[in-house]
Amino acid sequence: MKVEAWIFGITTAFFVVVSPAYWLIAGDWTGTSALVMTTLLAAMVTLYLGFHAAKMEPRPEDRKDAEIADGAGELGFFPPYSWWPLWCAGALAVIVYAVAMAAWWLVIIGFGLGALALSGFVFEYYRGEHAH
Repeated sequence: MKVEAWIFGITTAFFVVVSPAYWLIAGDWTGTSALVMTTLLAAMVTLYLGFHAAKMEPRPEDRKDAEIADGAGELGFFPPYSWWPLWCAGALAVIVYAVAMAAWWLVIIGFGLGALALSGFVFEYYRGEHAH
């Protein structure tokens, strides 16, 4: 994770330089605010990755003497296909459309559909074909 921390550190330094330069050139509060917030977010990720990189042992990607075989083995759990994100996005689309059209009765229906889709998404691995 040290490499990732360095990448985000360089990105933070770039935004530290670009933010005041943008303010001096454009004089735009909106863009300057966005750049300052981007700088702070990049700094937050840099601190997080740097903090955790110091506390954990180096991964094979972080060592210069590592072999390809050092990275072999189980990498983690990767879920199979799922239809639930589609239904969650559909429920959100109904809610956004209803708010835009001021159809508050449709917002209630959208929240109901959203609760159903989110429940299915959260409990997907507790029943059915992919149950643990």
